[in-house]
Amino acid sequence: MAYVFKNAQGNIVGNSSENLGDGWEFIEGNAKEYLDYLENSLAENAPFRESDIQLARVLEDLISILIDRGMLRFTDFPPAAQKRLNYRQSMRKKNRLSGIVDESRDFFTSLL
Repeated sequence: MAYVFKNAQGNIVGNSSENLGDGWEFIEGNAKEYLDYLENSLAENAPFRESDIQLARVLEDLISILIDRGMLRFTDFPPAAQKRLNYRQSMRKKNRLSGIVDESRDFFTSLL
C-alpha cells in the first residue's frame, strides 16, 4: 500500500507508506507511474546511497580500531548496536572467506 503526493502538473513528488494528510492519495504499489517515480528516485539518489555505504564502512573500521586499541569497549554500546556490529562483522568475514566480494572494488558503482 502506498500514498503519493503530486505537484500541480500531476507528477509524483513524494511517497509514503501511510496517508500523511491533505494532498496525499492512495496508489496501487504496481501502478506504472509509481514504479517510474521509485526508479527515478533511486537513480537520482544513487550517489548518496553509495556515500552512505562507504561512510558506514569507515565507521565500522573506526569502531574496530578504537576497540583494538582499548580506547572503546564493545560493551559500551547498547545491546542492539552490539548485535548489529556483530552481524556486520560476521557478514564481512564470510564474504572475505568465500571470495564472493572483492572489497578493493567499488561494487555498487559498477552496477550503475
